[in-house]
Amino acid sequence: MNVFRAILWKDLLTEWRRRERVLSMLVFTLLLVVIFHFALPGGAGPANRAAAPGLLWAATLFASILGLGRSLSPELENDALSGLALVPGDRGYVLLGKATATWLILLAVEGVLAGLFLALFEISIGARAGALLAVLGLGTGGIASIGTLLASLSSRSRFGEVLLPLLLFPLLVPILIAAADATAAILAGDPPSSGSVRLLVVIDVVYLVVSFVSFEYVLEE
Repeated sequence: MNVFRAILWKDLLTEWRRRERVLSMLVFTLLLVVIFHFALPGGAGPANRAAAPGLLWAATLFASILGLGRSLSPELENDALSGLALVPGDRGYVLLGKATATWLILLAVEGVLAGLFLALFEISIGARAGALLAVLGLGTGGIASIGTLLASLSSRSRFGEVLLPLLLFPLLVPILIAAADATAAILAGDPPSSGSVRLLVVIDVVYLVVSFVSFEYVLEE
């Protein structure tokens, strides 16, 4: 756990000093919201409100790809990624630390993105804000865990920027479907279906375990 805490602190401190990843993701999501605002006719009508959950998670997907692509940029400088292979203990805790830092960063950006969408579509959720935050956290958890593993895997390839989306998109389909379904229920004033929540929890656990176990072999390449 000392390795986990050290990697988590290092990544968060590096992000606080540079702010490159957060700023690029925020600018990108702001542009997406502006595009959606002018592309959808009818303003905040019922049809557009029904499309809000899908648009929210589509924007989250593209922002996540941008953030994951930059998640290993400090380690790629001077081949510092090889130094992570020398950490004492299980190397899976390195992934756990980096995935947790990515999860926190993505969740912060998604909070801003969700607020923009709620304002754009004139949706008031009130006491359901906690449920929406929980769904965002569950959906982002799967993205951060498997995304960190695939970002590490593709970082050493010359075509890493192209390879990462190709590997990641198919694996995120069940997460996006379940998260969009749960978000739609919350925005409509209903509790999210237990099936969607259970699916998100199961996928998060599976992806986290697979990533934790597999990361040791990724560092050895």
